[in-house]
Amino acid sequence: MPSSNPLPPKENALFKRILKCYEQKQYKNGLKFAKQILSNPKYAEHGETLAMKGLTLNCLGRKEEAYEYVRRGLRNDLKSHVCWHVYGLLQRSDKKYDEAIKCYRNALKWEKDNIQILRDLSLLQIQMRDLEGYRDTRYQLFMLRPTQRASWIGFGMAYHLLQDYDTALRILEEFRKTQLSSFDYEHSELLLYQNMVIQESGALKEALDHLTRYSDQICDKLSIKETFGKLNLELKRYKEAEVYYKELLMRNPENTTYYARLQEAQQLTTASEKLNMFSEFQELFPRALAPRRLPLTYAAGEQFRILVDKYLRQGLHKGVPPLFVDLRSLYKDPEKVEVIERLVLQYVDALQKVGKFSEEDSESSPKEPASALLWAYYYLAQHYDYLGNTEKALSYIDAAIEHTPTLIELFVTKGRIYKHGGDVMEAYKWLDEAQGLDTADRYINSKCAKYMLRANLIKEAEETCSKFTREGVSAMENLNEMQCMWFQTECALAYQRLEKWGDALKKCHEVDRHFSEIIEDQFDFHTYCMRKMTLRSYVGLLRLEDVLRAHPFYFKAARCAIEVYLRLHDKPLKDETAEQELNTENLAPAELKKLRNKQRKARRKAELERQQAAQAQEKREQHNKSRQQGDAEPDAPQQDELVPEKLARVEDPLEQAIRFLQPLQTLAARRIETHLMAFEIYSRKKKPLLMLQSIKRAHRLDPNNPKLHSYLIVYHGYLTRWQGSLDASVATVLKQEMEPIFRGRDPHHMNAEFLAAHSKSLEALFESARMMYHLDPSQQEAAIKLATTLDKSIEGVNLQNCTRVLQALKNGEFGSCPEQVADYKARCHVQFPYAQVFRPPSTSCQSSPTAESNHISDGKENCVSN
Repeated sequence: MPSSNPLPPKENALFKRILKCYEQKQYKNGLKFAKQILSNPKYAEHGETLAMKGLTLNCLGRKEEAYEYVRRGLRNDLKSHVCWHVYGLLQRSDKKYDEAIKCYRNALKWEKDNIQILRDLSLLQIQMRDLEGYRDTRYQLFMLRPTQRASWIGFGMAYHLLQDYDTALRILEEFRKTQLSSFDYEHSELLLYQNMVIQESGALKEALDHLTRYSDQICDKLSIKETFGKLNLELKRYKEAEVYYKELLMRNPENTTYYARLQEAQQLTTASEKLNMFSEFQELFPRALAPRRLPLTYAAGEQFRILVDKYLRQGLHKGVPPLFVDLRSLYKDPEKVEVIERLVLQYVDALQKVGKFSEEDSESSPKEPASALLWAYYYLAQHYDYLGNTEKALSYIDAAIEHTPTLIELFVTKGRIYKHGGDVMEAYKWLDEAQGLDTADRYINSKCAKYMLRANLIKEAEETCSKFTREGVSAMENLNEMQCMWFQTECALAYQRLEKWGDALKKCHEVDRHFSEIIEDQFDFHTYCMRKMTLRSYVGLLRLEDVLRAHPFYFKAARCAIEVYLRLHDKPLKDETAEQELNTENLAPAELKKLRNKQRKARRKAELERQQAAQAQEKREQHNKSRQQGDAEPDAPQQDELVPEKLARVEDPLEQAIRFLQPLQTLAARRIETHLMAFEIYSRKKKPLLMLQSIKRAHRLDPNNPKLHSYLIVYHGYLTRWQGSLDASVATVLKQEMEPIFRGRDPHHMNAEFLAAHSKSLEALFESARMMYHLDPSQQEAAIKLATTLDKSIEGVNLQNCTRVLQALKNGEFGSCPEQVADYKARCHVQFPYAQVFRPPSTSCQSSPTAESNHISDGKENCVSN
């Protein structure tokens, strides 16, 4: 439909030049032509010209002016598809996709067959996963441009994503018939995508026939063999599947999946049959590792001893650093652990005496290299560390360091042993030593930074990382730009331990923004993948993006943020200025002077940080301006700066916590921690139905979870207290839904039953003890005695659980009990002599980091650590 205010030929020619300048990114020229039209009094309010001027200004970074001109243009010409389209482009540049879709739909009311608007609309619909809308838009594009390849592909893919496989296959097949007979990579990818759709429809026989028919036209021969093997296996054509998996193993004898599928194809069920299969491949591939390692999983008794003996000897002879990591999965079986330990101790003894793995080896056999003893020490250190015997692990790693004091892996392992023993400061010290041996190794540098963060040494970790970050920018900012999420999550946890709540939340929000950016980045691939015909990868990308926040990095950051927000809700931060004014009134002059000096230093530090942030922002803006000269797409909107002070004093901490929780409820619903965190939030919001939902979901996953047991008792108490104030229908629902769980029992009865059923688990004893005190404070002594059990017959008496018990005692969860705290700490110190948390004050490091200072003095070597 033509504009309601058409331009005469001269001005229309200028308007076309504006469009051309926008497409060619000549924005300043575009503004000149717009000025020529708008300077004419007759066309000073011409809607489409005003809109295009606004769009051009947006590309130059003048966003406020851009919106003003575009809205003015739209008001002057509401029936112009150009004005609506431009407004949609502006909204899209601000990531307001829903608003942009509305604008495009309005544009299509006045120009329903505009190809460009339809394409832009389809991109937004697939980005927002409006699949039905996407299908309709792709249909319109298909009808308007039936000769274009993208029209067919987009239309067929829309039906595939909607799981209408038959229609999708009909469209793809018709499209395939229109293609020329040249069989190139793109045609090959189309056939493989077609086969993928057939498989997902469940027609495995047809998928196999399709692959057989077109296998000569497919370039990816590996995919063909893997798909043939998989389809034959699923169709129970075991002989054919066996042939394909043997061919695949001839191609790659290290692929463990192929061995598992071959076992299935050969229908091997007993351990001896599987071992015979592996022995065949050992003869075929004498240098391959997989056929020698995999039998160790199935072998037992004397046969296991013979096989693992051979495997260990070869690994130690060659000096394979990850030998222990390779065998660690076998440690689930105590008998195998015993065999491995006995063998490696025997090797060490024989190597020390005769330089061979066994004293019984013939005299004619050559001696092992000197490094064999070193790697045996190294293996034993990791072995005993895994079993929790820190003393022995340290003795073997010390022997290894004495043997070869220049091997970096030894220092890293010694640091890891101290970390597992609970001494994060000593662990950091040894990683720092390792990093000093090779300052150009990025892995060791990152590992050292991680250990520093575990020791709450944030500034030192930042300085360590700065060796590998961009010059001229602070390491923390550069790591954020690079989306280095392991650093940011560890940093957030360190700030949380130091009770720097705002800084912890800043890091959590940065991680959250990274995930949002990754989701937005897929926008660039919607047209690219269809043009390049990488259709299988494109569908895989879409499905990955749908579950992106199920990633462990997001879970870790979200859990930290939720914990901090709950803490800020329970104990909101006080107003600093008011608190300082109150404190200064009661101070002596000398103390007041010290306080003023401290405040001045803090102000100077804050000012310096502000200046650095301003400089960094200026550099970013200059970088963005330089990019704008070459980008047609307007830049993404500038996000609000994350200020720790504001984050820590947020008005609605529970709402912020829910924002982090919601993706977990959808994508991490199989983790019980998600629903327990949800209960914590909703209990503070006093939402009984949402608390019920969380309890039921957690109960379905693990009804015997100790923490869930505590929440059930707490919830019982809430329901009893709220009974009179609840709506009658809500009370009825709660009673009916909780009856199968409560089974008419009162909290005391529930706690007694749970304690009797789980009397051999420290976690269960601890939660039962907490609830015992919660229900009846007069039972304090019995509850503390129960929680502080360190009997060897109890499962879960480890550093993590014992630390949690100590923290609960200190936090007053069992009331005031200073004597019991000191006694428990002393008993734990005997059991975990390297753990910092249990050390008596006299043997603690004087230089350990505090919330006020993250500096280690040179006296840290004087710490008592054994």
